[in-house]
Parts: sequence; structure tokens; C-alpha cells
Amino acid sequence: MEIHIGKRVADVSLVSKEGNKVQLTIDGVPYEVDIMMAENGACSILHNGNSYNAELIRGEGGKSYTVNTHFLSYAVDIVDTQMKYLRMRKSSEERQDNKIVSPMPGKVVKVLVEKGDRLEAGDIVVVIEAMKMQSNYKVSSACTVREVLVKEGDSVASNQVLLSLDVITDKEE
Repeated sequence: MEIHIGKRVADVSLVSKEGNKVQLTIDGVPYEVDIMMAENGACSILHNGNSYNAELIRGEGGKSYTVNTHFLSYAVDIVDTQMKYLRMRKSSEERQDNKIVSPMPGKVVKVLVEKGDRLEAGDIVVVIEAMKMQSNYKVSSACTVREVLVKEGDSVASNQVLLSLDVITDKEE
């Protein structure tokens, strides 16, 4: 999952949890910690023989927190896969980039374009299935397909480029 800590973005994955012992990765770096949560939102973390205490104050919706330590306070937002997907879909509809990117891992169900095709705003270019849901990926402005980088049946990773495009500006038309 993606976690925003102030202006920093971290990719956090839970590897295992057994009682209070937690193994996780942060931006690919493995950590083993012992976490003890109290009812009042206080938490004690042991890592490499060091003890850290923090207070967690849950925000609205349960995906944002204020984390207070002895000296600092942090705004923390948890961006789950679905929220990341929706945010990327919204931003891609606002302004066409020179590529179409998969916001999450999935499977290419259909590729509707070929190299050299001229597209208009709203044209569907690829259909991806992720989390048992199919999503149509569209272009938001006129463009030409420079390169198709996937084919039907391919598995795709998060942030993988599916197509590269040449966006057509008003001057070119």
C-alpha cells in the first residue's frame, strides 16, 4: 500500500504478522518490529533494540491519521490500491499524457488500438481486469498511438506503461 507521511510517499508491504512481531518492507527495505497497541491510541514500537512511542489519532474515514511523537507531529494518509486507482483514473481524465499506465497489477483483456492509429478524446484503448473488475482506459485528447507495449492476456504490474502516444496539439490539426 502507499502511505503519505507529510510530503513523503512510501510503499509499505506487510510480509508477516505473528502476535506483536511484524515483518514489513518500506520502499523495498525489510524491517522487523515489535508493535504494542494500547486502547487509547498509544503505541510502543521496538526496533533493533530501540523503543519508540507514538500516539495515533484517527481522522475521518479511517484512512488518515495524525501521529504524534515526543517532539514531532506527522500527517499520515493510507492510500489503498482502490483509492490509488481512482486517483490515477481521475488525473488521467483531466489531461492526456504521452502514455497510458496501469495504476495497479492486472491482466490485459483487450487491446483496441494498433501502432499509428489516430484517436480522439474518449476513445477506449485497452481493457484491464484487476480485482475481478474490468476497467476501460481511454484517451482524454486527440493523439496517435506511437507504440503498443502489451498484448491481450499479458499480466501487467502497477505503474507499467501500456501504450505510448503522441499527443496532438491544436497547432498540429
